[in-house]
Amino acid sequence: MAKTKAAARKATLRTLAPFICTAQFEVMAGSSEFDALTEAVAITIAAMPVSYEQDGKGEEATAFLHYFNAGSDWYISEKDADGGVDQAFGLAILNGDTDNAELGYISIRELVASGVELDLHFSPATLGSIKSAKAAAALPAPQANA
Repeated sequence: MAKTKAAARKATLRTLAPFICTAQFEVMAGSSEFDALTEAVAITIAAMPVSYEQDGKGEEATAFLHYFNAGSDWYISEKDADGGVDQAFGLAILNGDTDNAELGYISIRELVASGVELDLHFSPATLGSIKSAKAAAALPAPQANA
């Protein structure tokens, strides 16, 4: 039983390795505390659409992965057609600038090589709902009348 669990954990980490930065991988691989999260993310990655499967959905396309670093966010809606990390598709919001957010091809390989982290707690959401939430969060707080 212990060998089976260890083998399953190893397979899960092998699935995740191309999708997470080295520092994040080392922490996750070094502790079984992350097993439930890593397994859930590995299942999401395995099941998510590949290139062009959400073509034409626009803002109704679903983002399955969220990467972040400083004030920038990348939401991945499709992984590479080969299931890889070279040419994913999604929404990039750089430096919190929702007005200039763009849909396009994103290299997950380049993101993780730059130390960008995968959000292990992200739940899939439509690109439209993500953009709306980000835009609302960027609005200044209402001022109370004096």
